[in-house]
Amino acid sequence: MVETSRDVGILTAIADRMVQFRLPRAKEIKERVDRGEVLTYSDIEFLEKVFRDAGAIAPLLETNPQYQEIAARSMALYTEITAKALANQEARGR
Repeated sequence: MVETSRDVGILTAIADRMVQFRLPRAKEIKERVDRGEVLTYSDIEFLEKVFRDAGAIAPLLETNPQYQEIAARSMALYTEITAKALANQEARGR
């Protein structure tokens, strides 16, 4: 029971970080790539950190399925951003 409470606390903190920092940054990046821009070095670092963190919390998500949908939606957004950014990069011939 203590482990579950600890897990929920960690996942709650991660969700708060996502709402306050990561989602606004992701929306800003998405707006830019939707306009045809490419990722900056800072954007790439941000996305790498997001994907690293996602791997790190995967075990917590397995034992706390109530967070799986939000995690999946978030990852879909980040995947959409990277796919569009790659298409933009390829269109520029880089």
